[in-house]
Amino acid sequence: MKSIKKNLYPKLNEPKMSALSSFIFQRWGVLILLSLFTISTISCDSPKPAEPVLIGKALPVWAKGRETEKNLNLGFHGVFRAENGQDVKLKITGSTLYRVFLNGEFLGYGPARTAQGFFRVDEYELKDRLKSGANIVAVEVAGYNVNSYYTMDQPSFLQAEVVAGDDVLLATGEDAGFSAFVLKERLQKAERYSFQRPFTEYYRLDENSRAWRSSEAEPAETLELAVQAGGELLPRNLLLPDFDVVRPQAIYSKGTLSKQVPEGYGKDRSLTNISDILKGFPEDKLETIPSLWLQEIVTVSHEIISEPYSGASFPVSENSFVTCDFGTNLSGFIGGKVSCSEPSKLVFFFDEILTDGDVQPKKRSGSVNNYVVYELEPGTYNLESFESYTFKFLKIMVLQGACKFNDVHLREYAYPEHSLASFESDNTKLNAIYEAAEQTFRQNSVDIFMDCPSRERAGWLCDSYFMAIMEKGFTGKSAIAYNYYENFALPDSFAFLPDGMLPMCFPADHNDGVFIPNWAMWFIVQVEDYASRGGDPELIAKLEPRVSKLLDYFVQFENEDGLLEKLQSWIFVEWSKANDFVQDVNYPTNMLYSAALEKAGKLYQNTTWAEKADKVKQTILKQSFNGSFFVDNAVREADGKLQVTTNTTEACQYYAFFFNIATPETHPELWKKLTTDFGPKRDDKVTYPDVFRANAFIGNYLRMDILSRYGLQKQMLGEIQDYFYYMAEQTGTLWENTGSYASCNHGFASYLGHVLYRDVLGISSVDYLKKEVTIRFADLDLNKCSGVMPVEDEAIELKWERFGNQLNYSVKVPTGFKVNIENLSSLELNKVN
Repeated sequence: MKSIKKNLYPKLNEPKMSALSSFIFQRWGVLILLSLFTISTISCDSPKPAEPVLIGKALPVWAKGRETEKNLNLGFHGVFRAENGQDVKLKITGSTLYRVFLNGEFLGYGPARTAQGFFRVDEYELKDRLKSGANIVAVEVAGYNVNSYYTMDQPSFLQAEVVAGDDVLLATGEDAGFSAFVLKERLQKAERYSFQRPFTEYYRLDENSRAWRSSEAEPAETLELAVQAGGELLPRNLLLPDFDVVRPQAIYSKGTLSKQVPEGYGKDRSLTNISDILKGFPEDKLETIPSLWLQEIVTVSHEIISEPYSGASFPVSENSFVTCDFGTNLSGFIGGKVSCSEPSKLVFFFDEILTDGDVQPKKRSGSVNNYVVYELEPGTYNLESFESYTFKFLKIMVLQGACKFNDVHLREYAYPEHSLASFESDNTKLNAIYEAAEQTFRQNSVDIFMDCPSRERAGWLCDSYFMAIMEKGFTGKSAIAYNYYENFALPDSFAFLPDGMLPMCFPADHNDGVFIPNWAMWFIVQVEDYASRGGDPELIAKLEPRVSKLLDYFVQFENEDGLLEKLQSWIFVEWSKANDFVQDVNYPTNMLYSAALEKAGKLYQNTTWAEKADKVKQTILKQSFNGSFFVDNAVREADGKLQVTTNTTEACQYYAFFFNIATPETHPELWKKLTTDFGPKRDDKVTYPDVFRANAFIGNYLRMDILSRYGLQKQMLGEIQDYFYYMAEQTGTLWENTGSYASCNHGFASYLGHVLYRDVLGISSVDYLKKEVTIRFADLDLNKCSGVMPVEDEAIELKWERFGNQLNYSVKVPTGFKVNIENLSSLELNKVN
């Protein structure tokens, strides 16, 4: 399934700065001190509004004395009067997460995440949703107060106001403002969803539980509210998410269930490791533990029916299930209308892919609790989960009573799809990969760049390098990138981490002190790339102290050869055997270190860093290359001598070429091996069995870039299909690994959209500072290709088709951009209108 493109792509509020005397990044990374220089002379896509009025009157409030209570869910209710079509806005933020309704109808969800002590304000236009007279605003707020990779552990509050021009119609903290009460329907003492995310959802409802959302009457049992510290308010900067409702494509299967006690219960660390380091409710304090009793529920009969889903109602009796197929792996809120004539217990059980033809997430990946449980009194309910989940298959199980379901759906929680971005060729596999890249990007970029929208929803470095490039290709802007890097610039320090070190993912809490030094180096690589794509110069300048302190941190680990040795915490190269060879001196890590030093030197005119980068590079060449391959590591012997090992991985070779330690000219024999003997079809038991295979993240993606860099587009076109088409075919998204044993929807993988634009369509490069577009044609096993790549509020449009020995093409670029044409094909070019 490909989501429907919008007819209009709203323009972000991006006024240009009037003047600056700061460091402006130029193409080759040189910072020049400028004064009285208007930003209009360069392309800068900073989304930062000038002096915004974010919230004028509302105060941050929460239940008195309960702002640090774990998993406390409050409902806020307010009424204001307006006229239909009146220009009215809701401004809202809070901690941890909110969901808001207007007159009983879903309005939005947020806020966009940022650093601890800072809060981004969402703004909703209400005029098209108002009714004349009284209007009801209902806000549900989950105050989690636990550490995670997804949301920050900080005191709970809601800060919201409804305004009409300068008039405040409704505000938190004001007399006759919002009232609040505890949402007892959601069990408080619930288990975590995963090690990386906060709590699961378990509900006990009757028909009146949610009537307050559309009632003018103040809810009973209201709380005493107290003003909280809140924090510094920031603009969202980003488009609001898509909340489109998507329904299943088919009823995949139905069957019966029974209870069977397993020989042993699998317990994830999110259940067993609860402590001051991993916060939550200990196992003996939980009211119920679905992750355990769901292991007792087994499928007895299973009939695959694959009937198209019309939205019509269907019954599910006790100890039965129906599995819905959404056609594509999607992210959002699980919903449906449910009627039951007797007390019932149902479970929404879901996964991204089937295991042995059934939904069995614990067998595929035991690290997540993919369930939402409802205990329902007789009645009719419009259910929708509070948290966003990721799945292609939804197994609806009724364990008690009987229910009738209709309008089963997923409400999307994804970044809006640009109306122009497109790619189409006469190769259906490439088209499917592009659409999978688009879907993967949208679901992993709703407010920051995420690794996956499922297990973690975490803003990892390195993953975000690839996503930031793809944001520019899919949206024409770097709004998410701006927010993402600004989040790193905001805090005074990062709790639990050594001085100078950056979090491996952020915003996140790292109470266990774990960090990835490699990802901190990727941060520098990412910032330099952001600058080269017209990134905000003020933000780049603000990040210099972060870069400087980080490089100072690494000095203590430099050995007598100038290489990093015995780095601390989690040294990560890629998801393969390469991660087994990270001590004492890891050469891929030092290749990355050389690149980080070089790029930092260019960004901030630091010759010391640049000179050190070259020395590291030369030392790696001397030590790591054994005449045939680059080896992965060296170990310090008992006598103090550094001994280079024979450990060799495919990933290490790609690091060497990606970071310019080696080139086809300097290492021709190795390059020949990599391009002829390696790749997706290598049988590593026969061909170079001592060179351990690379994985998707990040080896295979580095390989794609290396093949592109050195003109092997034709070869890459074939490899892309071998590496990635089966992913697009199975889930409509792109995966974390080459296998489906973990996330089947990983943000970095959306980078394939960039690869298709660059190496298949032929938009080889875009210089956003010099305003130049380079079109490069190569010999490919394709007859035609067309596509549109947004650039700010315009686009690059390219179309070509082969006729015999002639290649006809047309190209359109944004106003003021120059076009350079490079013909590396064997065909004669013919430009047509």
